[in-house]
Amino acid sequence: MESFVITWRELLIGAVLVLAVYIAEMLLLMRSAKPRGWRVWQKGAEAHAQSRELQALELELSQLHQQVNLLQTEVDQLKAQQVAVTPYTQAIQMAQQGLDVGEVAASCGISRGEAELIVALHRHPSS
Repeated sequence: MESFVITWRELLIGAVLVLAVYIAEMLLLMRSAKPRGWRVWQKGAEAHAQSRELQALELELSQLHQQVNLLQTEVDQLKAQQVAVTPYTQAIQMAQQGLDVGEVAASCGISRGEAELIVALHRHPSS
């Protein structure tokens, strides 16, 4: 009877081949269908990234609200200053109250011609 002898070299080559087949099979399986753990981790990472982006957007929105409120305050102040500064606004109010041209010109510090024009334009029809 003949004996069948396997050398270390042949055993090592066989083990390397078996290992190569196993690694190739694992790579194919991982490529075709990612494991559940990978998907959960990936979704968690995406959710974390979306959460950070949402926080950044909320912060930016808050800053924009502050800027809009500041600008609105400045616009209101400018409107108030504009109304209070001009003598013509006061002259228009006096003309609407029915005062005559001389009183409007004297109290607002405008010329008689300007006062006549303002009174003519803004006098109530009943006066």
